[in-house]
Amino acid sequence: MGLILGGVMIAGGAQAADEPIVIKFSHVVAPDTPKGKAAEMFKKLAEEGTAGRVKVEVYPNSQLYKDKEELEALQLGAVQMLAPSLAKFGPLGVKEFEVFDLPYIFPTKDVLRAVTDGPIGASLLKKLEGRGIKGLAYWDNGFKIFSANKPLLKPDDLKGVKMRIQSSKVLDAEMRALGALPQVMAFSEVYQALQTGVVDGTENPPSNMYTQKMHEVQKHATLTNHGYLGYAVIVNKKFWEGLPADIRTPLETAMADSTKFANDIAQKENDDSLAAMQASGKTEFHMPSEDELKVWRDALLPVHKEMEGRVGKDLIESIYAISKQ
Repeated sequence: MGLILGGVMIAGGAQAADEPIVIKFSHVVAPDTPKGKAAEMFKKLAEEGTAGRVKVEVYPNSQLYKDKEELEALQLGAVQMLAPSLAKFGPLGVKEFEVFDLPYIFPTKDVLRAVTDGPIGASLLKKLEGRGIKGLAYWDNGFKIFSANKPLLKPDDLKGVKMRIQSSKVLDAEMRALGALPQVMAFSEVYQALQTGVVDGTENPPSNMYTQKMHEVQKHATLTNHGYLGYAVIVNKKFWEGLPADIRTPLETAMADSTKFANDIAQKENDDSLAAMQASGKTEFHMPSEDELKVWRDALLPVHKEMEGRVGKDLIESIYAISKQ
């Protein structure tokens, strides 16, 4: 808290009229991930669009704050912009965001996009405003795969396996449904925890697994594509609403363009990362058959019913309705 408040005091010092407005954009993944590249794209477009009146400083790889610290830092004004994973908003008190964590809730990318780009996505972002946060956009990463130091050919293979998860009641329930032992841990700590055996495995899109070199410390992975990992780009609400209109408008355009960029590259980044890991020969990847995938889905779909009271039965059913369209 002291460090965060110190950052607020420094950021809140006197600013000469001719100095650019600084936006500190902090995130926890590597610069060469979809989110990392999109953050750099936003920086480029924002600075160009405001003719240098805004300076965006991007801090990747938890350089400023770890998972648990960054939202508090944003609320206090020590940092202006973040792109946390959607699971981060459950512990903040907006439990509805954990609907994105439900296994196999999005059968296709089209259903996912209809949710994030439609009224459901907008209403979820609106719920953040009471906490001093303004939601600007949703950025894709992709669908997650399971990895561990043993083959994961069927759900029963996860019994007793210590699996790192983000702090999410839904992800906790997902792992327990498989008989795994969920371990909440900051993303920046996962590689070392896998290397030293503090945890046995984890779940990630291929791009996160590859850029954090997790394939060097995971012998097996299964392409279950069981869950979605996406981000919400958020800003400190007071900071955003205090910007002059002739600054905020080009920033909104820069965000729209960088969002399209982020969502366009996510699939290719994951495909390229998977290919690179396969070529390395350090991790053996298993591609489940349709019959095997059905076994995974059957094991995980009961989590939807279990979590109705937490994320909202109506919200879950509204996504089902989109899937049937």
